[in-house]
Amino acid sequence: MKVTTDACLFGAWVAGHMPAEAVTVLDVGAGTGLLSLMIAQTGNRLIDAIEIQEADYEQARENIAQTDWQASIRLIQGDVLKQSFPGKYDVIISNPPFYERDLKGEQQNKNIAHHSEELSLRNLLSFIREQLAAEGRFFLLLPARREAELLQQLDMLALNINRCCYVHQTERHVPFRIMVECGHNKSGYLQERILIRSGNEYTPEFKALLQPYYLYL
Repeated sequence: MKVTTDACLFGAWVAGHMPAEAVTVLDVGAGTGLLSLMIAQTGNRLIDAIEIQEADYEQARENIAQTDWQASIRLIQGDVLKQSFPGKYDVIISNPPFYERDLKGEQQNKNIAHHSEELSLRNLLSFIREQLAAEGRFFLLLPARREAELLQQLDMLALNINRCCYVHQTERHVPFRIMVECGHNKSGYLQERILIRSGNEYTPEFKALLQPYYLYL
C-alpha cells in the first residue's frame, strides 16, 4: 500500500495534538504502520496497532522492526470488532476505510483498505465509544463529503467533536479531507484549515507539520 500525502499530514496533525498525559494509544487499521510510528515519536507511549490484512500486517511488522520505536508498538493481526483488548485507551487513532456503497476495484486488499463494508463508520465509532477512556480523545481522517454523516453518527452515539481541520489541495480547491478530534466530553469546538500547496510548492504550514518526518522538505 502506498503512503499517501494526506495520511502523512494526518499523522503529523495528530502528533501535534496528542495530550501530554496520554500513555495508551490504539491505532485502528494500522496499514504500513505509518501512524503508529509517527505517534511513537511524540513521547513515552504504549501503542497497540491492529491490522486485519496479513500482507499489510507483515509490511508493518517489517517497517516497525527497522526503527528505534519498535519496543513502543505492539502489532496485532485481526479484526478490531472481534479482538479483545486489555483495557480502555487514552487515545484512539484511525485512517478508516473511506468509501461506503461506492464502486470497487479488482484488487481485494485495496478494496478492504478503501471500502468500509468490513468496518463501517457506525461500527468504528461504536467500538471507539466502548474502548476510549472517559477523558480520552480519538482522531479520524475522512473524506470531507462525509462530514455531515460523521456529525450525525457522533450525535447518535453521544460523542462530541472538539476540533475539525479542513484539508485543501490549494486555495482554489474545496476541502477534500477532514481531520477531526473527538471524545466523550465536549470541550469547545475549533475549526482549522490547511492548504497542502501554493502553486507548485508546499505551503509553510504543511512544511511546518511534516518537516520532523520528511527527509527532504
